[in-house]
Amino acid sequence: MLDLAGHLHEWAEEGRDFAVATVVAVGGSAPRPPGAAMAVCADGTAIGSVSGGCVEGAVYDLCLQALQDRQTRVERFGYSDEDAFAVGLTCGGVIDIMVTPYDAGDAALTAALPAAAHGEPVALARVVHGPAGLLGRAVLVRPDGTHEGGLGGHDDLDRTAIAQARALLEAGRTATVEVSQDGSHCPGGLTLLVESAVPPPRMIVFGAIDFAAALVRAGKFLGYHVTVCDARPVFATRTRFPDADEIVVDWPHRYLASTDTDARTVLCVLTHDAKFDIPLLTEALRMPVAYVGAMGSRRTHEDRNRRLREAGVSESELARLRSPIGLDLGARTPEETALSIAAEIVATRHGGTGRPLTGADTPIHRDERAAGPLPQPV
Repeated sequence: MLDLAGHLHEWAEEGRDFAVATVVAVGGSAPRPPGAAMAVCADGTAIGSVSGGCVEGAVYDLCLQALQDRQTRVERFGYSDEDAFAVGLTCGGVIDIMVTPYDAGDAALTAALPAAAHGEPVALARVVHGPAGLLGRAVLVRPDGTHEGGLGGHDDLDRTAIAQARALLEAGRTATVEVSQDGSHCPGGLTLLVESAVPPPRMIVFGAIDFAAALVRAGKFLGYHVTVCDARPVFATRTRFPDADEIVVDWPHRYLASTDTDARTVLCVLTHDAKFDIPLLTEALRMPVAYVGAMGSRRTHEDRNRRLREAGVSESELARLRSPIGLDLGARTPEETALSIAAEIVATRHGGTGRPLTGADTPIHRDERAAGPLPQPV
């Protein structure tokens, strides 16, 4: 539900009553991952999505029911072999959805909505499977371990939930965690959904060229905070890159060494100039970032690899380099090239093959964030 925090915080501030439906578990091929949410206001307004359209009508009705009876419930939706038009997922997957009426007296939720809406890093842990008395109970956790609310069970349960939430928040992940009611980490009756709200991941584009302008637009579309860096002030300008969040005039390797990166950061090197590329990639390939790609022809690639080896880059470090950058889409224009790079970044992030889905036997929807067995409805 934290992905709707901006709207939900406004509703809460206005004193409007609403209910939130959240995907809490998935099985098979499902269109939305755990944490995806839909909210319905008392006036009938709906925002968000839990299934891409398959079961939205039924979930809408559940939200209206929750607004009336003030009960939290978990419902399961799956494909109906008998009636393809019955309420279910035509993709063949199974999802569990928890529907919760908003309670202004819930310390965790009332703190979570403004924090996430204002871009603060927070994690919200909620009981999505377990005894009826604990269902929907929540604790909000911040990076320093301070928290609001509680799960209402054994004292050690809150401590375990907070520790798990901090770990997932640090990784910027949303996932389910199974614990015992006494707070031990062994699966034993409780499933927690931990939603992490973190600032957008960074995309740093090195090289202020026309291909970079198209990649900036693609990066923004994918939800990245995009920085353009080039040592040449005549090219690194706001006029040329109006969509960039930041424009930095500096030597690329020097900027990379001084700026903040994390395991979600993607680095796109489009300069294809050895005096920039070699010191930059030597730095980049030793950093724990999500993706490092470099533009250039195959001849440029071979020459660059030779220079990187001479600079002391190991074979294991060199194996991390995506070069030539992008997937083979037959791209020609800057926009097509940006699409091929963006496609490779998405495939790398989610473990995709980059091959056509036609004839493939791999799952269409991968969800590395759903951990453990699918909880049973309660």
